[in-house]
Amino acid sequence: MNKIEIAMIFGTRPETIKIFPIISEIKKYSHLIDYRIIVSGQHREMLDQMLEIFQIQPDYDLNIMQQGQSLSNITKNSLSGIEKILKKERPSMVLVQGDTTTTFAGALAAFYQKIKIGHVEAGLRTHNKYYPFPEEVNRHLTSVLTDLHFTPTKKSCENLLSEGAKRGDIFISGNTVIDSLFLMIKENYIFREPLLKNKKIFDKKIILVTMHRRENWGEPLRKTCRAINKIID
Repeated sequence: MNKIEIAMIFGTRPETIKIFPIISEIKKYSHLIDYRIIVSGQHREMLDQMLEIFQIQPDYDLNIMQQGQSLSNITKNSLSGIEKILKKERPSMVLVQGDTTTTFAGALAAFYQKIKIGHVEAGLRTHNKYYPFPEEVNRHLTSVLTDLHFTPTKKSCENLLSEGAKRGDIFISGNTVIDSLFLMIKENYIFREPLLKNKKIFDKKIILVTMHRRENWGEPLRKTCRAINKIID
């Protein structure tokens, strides 16, 4: 039996966190699946941190990160680099994750080579092309190119159906961040941060919140804080 050959393409910290459970699962089927890991290096330091934590060894690293690079350069360098690798490897499918510029470039490169595309975390929508920017358009365009859509929620599935995707091509697979969290939870976990090494902190219940992006400034941040207060109450 010929093995299925999958190329997984990502390049940022969040993509790595979300695709890690898929890599872990695919490893269980090495008798059926061969895979290659292609990273763009769209994030560099943050990507390397995640690769180390999850012990992921890329087969290809485009290392495209440049100080002050434009979206056009990220797209161009990712697209041309991924295209060369896909021409060499000729996988059965390309798997991309999320809505980064690497995601779109990977899907477009696969489309140009007539390679089937799977999209993890498909169907998220704000219906505002500039929010988040450029991710909303990245995920729209990736969906147009995608053959198999793996959505985190029923709502994401409905979004794709309303855009003309076929029901048989959509799979509600859940949020892989949760899978990643469960894979990393350990009773004897040793924190690196000195503050977190203080066990007295954990005498109380803790809510950990991380946020970034300038789009979250103002009212979105206030809404998040109100939601946290509601949970505490």
